Amino acid sequence: MMAVGLLSSGCAMMAPSPPQDQTNICKIFHEQPKWYDYAREAEEQWGTPIATQMAFIQQESSFRSHARPPRNRILGFIPGGRPSSARGYSQALDPVWGEYREEAGSALARRSHMKHATDFIGWYNRRTHDQLGISLQNPEHLYLAYHEGQGGYRRGTFRSKPQVIRAASQVSARAARYQSQLPACEAELRCRRFYQFGPFCSTG
Repeated sequence: MMAVGLLSSGCAMMAPSPPQDQTNICKIFHEQPKWYDYAREAEEQWGTPIATQMAFIQQESSFRSHARPPRNRILGFIPGGRPSSARGYSQALDPVWGEYREEAGSALARRSHMKHATDFIGWYNRRTHDQLGISLQNPEHLYLAYHEGQGGYRRGTFRSKPQVIRAASQVSARAARYQSQLPACEAELRCRRFYQFGPFCSTG
């Protein structure tokens, strides 16, 4: 049991620290350049822009790999259960994470790994687009469907939740800011390896 605990603790310690400046996507990617690669792969696979993916993750977990909802408190101080099964960068719930692993991911996909988190967001937003017709260029309504589920969005459950509407507006504003910042560093991020030059590196 102790070995399992130490292994789990070690995995958490090896996870990247959250970026110091989460208001600037270039600074985020300069700290964690692989995150750019993962987000770009997800964009190419599913269509959700890089800036939108990162805005979702900032809203959901503030880039903390092992984020989980705080435990409920019994009598105000006794730790109880958590309000949901959400965890990781994307705060995906157990049921929908299981669907993702069956349909698009793999049995080894982890919510604490940025590669799988960006791919999950891309997959989920593509499903939202296919089911609800929401544009992949509309981060506000994509986030409403992400938070409430496609069925909840269809029923309009978010309309009675001002905090969710506010969060969706924040995601939209953050995605727009990230998108405006990205051109300043994207060419460098795409062509940062020694073997990427000339015709072997596309910045378009």
